[in-house]
Amino acid sequence: MMGRHSMGVKLGIGAVIVAALCLSQWLDHALYAQEVPKPTLEKAFPSSSKCKRCHERVFEEWETSPLSKSIHSPAFRASLDAFLASPAGKDKALCFRCHAPHVREFPEQAQLFIDQAKAGDPSLDGVACAQCHLIKQVDRTKQPPEPKYELGSKTLYGPYKDFVQNLAHQSMELGLFQKSDLCLNCHQSVPSAANLGKSNDLLGNWDQSKAVKSGKECQSCHMPEQVGESANGEKKRKTANHTFPGRIGKLRQEAAKLDVQTKIEGDKTIVTVKVQSLVPHSLPTTHPAWASVALELDIKGKNLKTVFTDKRVYGRVYQDAKGQKTSFDFEAVKVLEDTVLKPEETRVETFTFPTPKDTKTFDVEVTLNYAPITGPASFLQRVEAESSKGSQDPVFQSIEIVKFAANISTAK
Repeated sequence: MMGRHSMGVKLGIGAVIVAALCLSQWLDHALYAQEVPKPTLEKAFPSSSKCKRCHERVFEEWETSPLSKSIHSPAFRASLDAFLASPAGKDKALCFRCHAPHVREFPEQAQLFIDQAKAGDPSLDGVACAQCHLIKQVDRTKQPPEPKYELGSKTLYGPYKDFVQNLAHQSMELGLFQKSDLCLNCHQSVPSAANLGKSNDLLGNWDQSKAVKSGKECQSCHMPEQVGESANGEKKRKTANHTFPGRIGKLRQEAAKLDVQTKIEGDKTIVTVKVQSLVPHSLPTTHPAWASVALELDIKGKNLKTVFTDKRVYGRVYQDAKGQKTSFDFEAVKVLEDTVLKPEETRVETFTFPTPKDTKTFDVEVTLNYAPITGPASFLQRVEAESSKGSQDPVFQSIEIVKFAANISTAK
C-alpha cells in the first residue's frame, strides 16, 4: 500500500513539474512575443530600389509597368481626393488595399500612405517587389480574397524550384505564384457605396472561360515566360516577364478581333461588325466607370472626307445616392448600364448610314480602342493639372486594340 501511495505521489509531483514546465515555456513565449516589436513599415516592406541592386532586369521591366504607377498616377491622385471627400472616405485605407496592399499590415499609418500619394513623387512603393513576393498565402474565403503576409520574414516567395542561394534573403518556391489566386485581391471586385455584388465585379465569370478551363492562369498572359536573368549575372533560364502587359503593351492586340461586312442597299449602306473578345475576363475590366472600350466606325467618301461616324461604348455607368450619374464606383449605389464585353463574348453591332454619293468607292474603317479617360469636367481638369504632361497625358489618348480597313466599291 505504501508503495502504491509513494508511486502516486511521484506521479503527482511529475505532473506538477510537467505543468510547471509547460507554463514556464508559455510565459517565456508570451514574454518573447511582447519583447519582439512589430517591424517598421520600411523594414517589413523594403523599397524596390533595394531589390534593383541584384535584380536589375526585373526592376527595369516593373518600372515600365502600370503596377509601378499604382499610387503615382495623376488619375489616382485626383480620384483619391474625390474619395476622401466622399462619405466612403472615412475608411482612409480603402483605396490602398489594392494600390498599396501592405497598408493592410499598417492600417494605423493610412494617413502616411495618403500623404505620400498626394506628394506626387512618393518614396513609398505601391505595388512592387515586396508587396507581392512576401505573400505566403491568399484567403479565398474572404471577398475579395485577402493576402497573408509574414511581417519581419526574410523569406521571399516565388515560382522557381531552382532559386539561387544568396546572402540578401532566403527564397522559397510557392505554387501560389503560378495561380490566379495571387492576383485576385486587387483584380476581382471593386468597392461601392452599396453591395452591388456580381454587377460590379471586374473580371466577370473568368473562372468559367475556355482559357481557364484549358489550364491558363492570369500569369500565362500578363507575366509571360521568357528567357533571361532573374538576378544579375546568374545563368539564363525561364523567367516571368514583369512589365505586366495588358492595356499597355502588345498583348492588347490579341484581346479581340473584328469581322466586318458591308452591304450597299441603294441609298442605304449597312455595316455589320462582329466583335469577338479573346480574353477570359471582362473587356474592359472597368474600374472605375471611366475605363471603357470604344468601337468606332469612320466612313470616308470623296477626297477621303469623313461623311459618317458612329461608335458603341463598352463599359459601365453608375448612379450615386442622389440619383446622379457618377464615374466613381465608391459612390455607386446602382449600376445604370453595363455594356462590358463578357469573357470571350462575341457582340454583333449594326451601323446604317446613307451611301456616299459622287464617288466610285468609299473607305470603311473600324477601330476598337481603349477610350480616353472620361468624367465630370472638374475631375478631368484636376487630372490634367496633376499631370506633368497636362492634356498630353496618355490617359487622354485612345489606345488602339485592333483595326479593320477596307475600300468598298459603289458599282452595282
